[in-house]
Amino acid sequence: RRLCVDHEDVRPDMVILGKALSGGLLPVSAVLADNEVMLTIEPGEHGSTYGGNPLASKVAIVALQVLEEEKLAENSERLGKILRNELQKLDTNIVTCVRGKGLLNAIVIKERNGITAWDVCLKLRDNGLLAKPTHDDIIRFAPPLVINEEEVMECAAIIKSTIESI
Repeated sequence: RRLCVDHEDVRPDMVILGKALSGGLLPVSAVLADNEVMLTIEPGEHGSTYGGNPLASKVAIVALQVLEEEKLAENSERLGKILRNELQKLDTNIVTCVRGKGLLNAIVIKERNGITAWDVCLKLRDNGLLAKPTHDDIIRFAPPLVINEEEVMECAAIIKSTIESI
């Protein structure tokens, strides 16, 4: 399952891809849809800043080949389950929710002694792990798709010790 929609029982009319499509090397995006949708756009009705760039297109193709050959989506699914399992073990008085799909995961932090998700992220950074606070109480974890199980467990240990130190 490569896309979030692959985890649900839905089929969207259109999917828009960007950012990681080129492996972060060049600006590349794509629109995926059936002919019924795509053929409603007539020539001259749509323009693109980077559209038709042959180098970017080749880079995107190779990035997708790497995704397939190295089974990065499967790795993401497997390791995401391991990470969420470890996060579920955290103190529920502090971590009130664990959620995610694949390797894109988040925890919800209950403010305690004036310590917010931002403060926890600063402590995580000091302990060797970068994470992104979102809103006031959510910490997002988005490791690279090439992470391995040992590294996931190292991250989980850092998160655990950081939460326990609060």
